Amino acid sequence: MKQQLIYTNHIDEAIEQVCSTIEYDRCFVLCDENSSRCVLPLLSSPRIDSASVITMPVGEENKSIDTLSMVWNALSEQGATRHSLLINIGGGVVTDLGGFAAATFKRGIACVNIPTTLLAAVDAAVGGKTGINFAGLKNEVGAFAEARAVIISTRFFSTLSHEELLSGFAEMIKHALIDGEAHYNELLACGIARCDGEAFMSLLQRSVEVKRRIVEQDPHEGGLRKSLNLGHTLAHAIESHALAHNRPVPHGYAVAWGLVCALILSHRLYQFPSSIIYDLARYVYNQYGAYAITCDDYDEILQYMQRDKKNKGEHINFTLLRNIGDCVVNISVERKEIEIALDFYRDLFYL
Repeated sequence: MKQQLIYTNHIDEAIEQVCSTIEYDRCFVLCDENSSRCVLPLLSSPRIDSASVITMPVGEENKSIDTLSMVWNALSEQGATRHSLLINIGGGVVTDLGGFAAATFKRGIACVNIPTTLLAAVDAAVGGKTGINFAGLKNEVGAFAEARAVIISTRFFSTLSHEELLSGFAEMIKHALIDGEAHYNELLACGIARCDGEAFMSLLQRSVEVKRRIVEQDPHEGGLRKSLNLGHTLAHAIESHALAHNRPVPHGYAVAWGLVCALILSHRLYQFPSSIIYDLARYVYNQYGAYAITCDDYDEILQYMQRDKKNKGEHINFTLLRNIGDCVVNISVERKEIEIALDFYRDLFYL
C-alpha cells in the first residue's frame, strides 16, 4: 500500500507535512457544500488558503458522471496540469469521486484525502478504490488509484449527525468481525457515544489498520481483499433498491443490515454461532432500525445482487465467516439460500 496514513488532530501541520513531500505546480481543493461550509473554516493551512476550491453538490445521487464532468471541467478551466495536486476534503462521495477525477484527469494527477466523516475515514478514503455510481448501480465505474496520503482525524466528527456517525460505525463493525473476537467485543462495548476523543481515535486507527493490512497484501482485490466485502453484497442491493423506490438509505445502515444477512448465511453454510447473530441483530435493530422488505421485493433485490461487479457469470458471490476473524471469500450462494436468509432477516427485524 503506497499511501501514507496520518492519524492526527493537528490537521494544518499534517497538510503542510504531506504537501511539502509532493512536487506540484497548482493546488486544488474538492469539497461538497457541507464540507465547504462546516470544515474549511476550521482549517488555517496556507496550502488550503491558496488553493483553488471546487465545490460539488451534497449527496450520493451526485456521485455521478455529471458531477465528475463538472470537476474535470473546473480543473481544465482553472489551468490544472498533470503536475497539479487535488486535495479531497469531505465524506465518501467526495473522496470516491475526487479520487477518480484525479486518477483520470491528464491520465492521473496526485491527490490527498482528508475524510471528514467517520464512514470516509474508516473506509472510503483509504485503500485506493475510487469511482462513481452509474446506471443505477453503486460504484459501477471507477479505478484502483491510491491517494498519496490520507489525513485521518476525529476533529470533524462533532459536525456530524448521529445518523452519519452510525453509518461509519457499521464499517468498523465489519472490520472487527473480520479481525477477531477481542476487537469485535471491545468495539460494541464502546459504541459511538464519545467519538471525537483520543480513545476513539485509537479504535478508529485499529479499524483502519485492519483494512490497511488486507489491502497491502491484495491491492486489486484478487482474493484476500474480498474479505472487506463482508455484508456488502446485500448492502449494495438494498441501496440500489432504496434509490429505485425513492427512499435512499445511508451506506453504513445498508452495511449493518447486510452484515446480519451475511452472518445468517454463514450459519447455514459454515455453522457460524447463532448466538452472535442474535446479539448483533439486536444491536443493529436498536441502533439502525430495519429496512422494510416483503417477499414481493426478493426478485428485484436478487436482480441487483446478480448485477454486482464482484460476481462471475450467473453466480452471486458472498464473503462469509466461519467464525469471527475467520473469513471465506468467493462463496457462490444459491437463490434459495439467499431467500431463506432474507426470511430470517425479516423475522429478526420484526418485518
